[in-house]
Amino acid sequence: MEGYTTKEMQRVNYLQSEMNAAYHEAAVKLGMSDSTVQILYAVCNSGDSCLLSDICKMMGTSKQTINSALRKLEGEGLVYLEFSGGRKKRVRLTDRGRELAEGTVVRLIEAENSILEDWSREEVEQFLRLSRKYLEALREKIREL
Repeated sequence: MEGYTTKEMQRVNYLQSEMNAAYHEAAVKLGMSDSTVQILYAVCNSGDSCLLSDICKMMGTSKQTINSALRKLEGEGLVYLEFSGGRKKRVRLTDRGRELAEGTVVRLIEAENSILEDWSREEVEQFLRLSRKYLEALREKIREL
């Protein structure tokens, strides 16, 4: 049986898979689990704290999965949770967590930033525009399923 995926879509899938593998490799090099990197990344990306619901969206996983990773990070003294109005929980780095993030995840963020800084403004805008266009079209097609 021949595959259903076009050659172009196979290339897209390959690149997405390689991107995921690159982030996994970064986590391994930093001596951290993927979920730890993703949680610390989300918090650093937002400043000094992040809503739990935002971490779930960014990681594309359930609160249950994130909560088990957060409990481990809390136990290690890297993060703490606080209520942020209603039932919302905010994840904050401890001093120890901030120190760890600065030596690991912040370095990853700086590497990402340097890649975009090496691109022309037009390349960055084209990349963002096409990524957004693909995402919007994908969401529309998924609604039609």
